[in-house]
Amino acid sequence: MSLNGKIAIVTGAAQGIGKATAQRLASEGATVIAADIQDAAGTVSSILEIGGKAETHQLDVRLKSNWAETVHEVIGRHGRIDLLANVAGVVNMISEDSVVGLTEEAWEHVIGTDLKGVWLGMQAVIPNMIERGGGRIVNIASMAALRGLPNLASYSAAKGGVVSLTKQAAYEYGEKNILINAICPGTIDTPILADITDEMKQANANAHIVRRLGEPGEIASMVAYLMREGSFLTGEIYPVDGGWAAKGNF
Repeated sequence: MSLNGKIAIVTGAAQGIGKATAQRLASEGATVIAADIQDAAGTVSSILEIGGKAETHQLDVRLKSNWAETVHEVIGRHGRIDLLANVAGVVNMISEDSVVGLTEEAWEHVIGTDLKGVWLGMQAVIPNMIERGGGRIVNIASMAALRGLPNLASYSAAKGGVVSLTKQAAYEYGEKNILINAICPGTIDTPILADITDEMKQANANAHIVRRLGEPGEIASMVAYLMREGSFLTGEIYPVDGGWAAKGNF
């Protein structure tokens, strides 16, 4: 499937994996709705500069009303939604992220963005995809969904939920030609790592067989593959992790 002429919503598009995904899908011909709670104008400008098609939309993925507004405007302008990349995500920067040390405020923030936001996104776009005869959705989970990691209780819970929700939704809507998959990145060099020490970055790099951090574009390329190819792939969870899963430990 060519992405030429496809209409794609990408959340978290202001930076990191979301920005790289928006740029990649646009480079393959999609019209990208760069959605983020932050200003994604820089992402849109970078796409327009290379002759791509993109527009920005402010979106708080935690709010059903924001999703309804976004989808209404996109359908009103373009007539349909073909692709959704649920990339927006946060880590707990409010409190310790252990079961005992986690605060309720931090739990609600992470679960609201990383899990509820994915649910609301799918809920918002799937009716139009059914009406149009199909679509593709890629949800960004994490290796934290697949193994126990220190100080990531809320994040692991949210991303584990994304994995399970992806499988359930793929089962529910596969007969409607809506293919839904998830990617579990390893540690990717994005602004989310800005506040960790160089020592911790190196420890995360060493967890990968390739002994380096991943780049946002390496996740974006997998998103694009699942959007463009993979016509017999749905309900699958893909580690894109520099061999971390094969290594078997941190």
